[in-house]
Amino acid sequence: MKKNVAFTSAIIALFAAIICIGCVIRIPLGLVPIVLQNALCILTGTILGGLLGGAPTALFIVAGLIGLPVFAGGSSGFAVLLGPTGGFFPGYLLGAIIAGLIAGKPDIQQKKFSAVNVIRVSVAIIAGMIILYIPGTIHFARWALSNSKVPADKSAFAFTMSACVLPFIPGDIIKTVICIPVALAVRPVLAQYRR
Repeated sequence: MKKNVAFTSAIIALFAAIICIGCVIRIPLGLVPIVLQNALCILTGTILGGLLGGAPTALFIVAGLIGLPVFAGGSSGFAVLLGPTGGFFPGYLLGAIIAGLIAGKPDIQQKKFSAVNVIRVSVAIIAGMIILYIPGTIHFARWALSNSKVPADKSAFAFTMSACVLPFIPGDIIKTVICIPVALAVRPVLAQYRR
């Protein structure tokens, strides 16, 4: 039992570290940058499965809030949560948990590329990537309105969609296409050790 707890803790820490390393990839694109961390949160959630899938993302967020430079571009602290991208952090956590619940706990008996497994993992990653946008866009719209960032010729909804949703869809589709085979390959390996 102690060995299992130690292994699980080590896996959570490892996956949280992978998410943190993703902070170096940040491409500025207006008020919301292109990042890799959104896909890493959903990927780790899918690989671990179940509620445990959200643990690495939760650890990553806590690390950033206590001051470690693990958010995009090496930023950290509560001030990031108040900025335009602050709503995406709860979105990362919610998306990772939902992806984990849909994917379920990795099972050594599952055939890696069976139709059911491919569909389940694909739905998990797609759902997680979509869900993370919900808190992010709500927070961004509220932030834009309260800071008078919405142009006079646009509604808050149109500005939010053009600033933090539509430009990111092509990149997120590419991330999703990459994450699905990675999750399918890693889940059975992890299942051999996590019993």
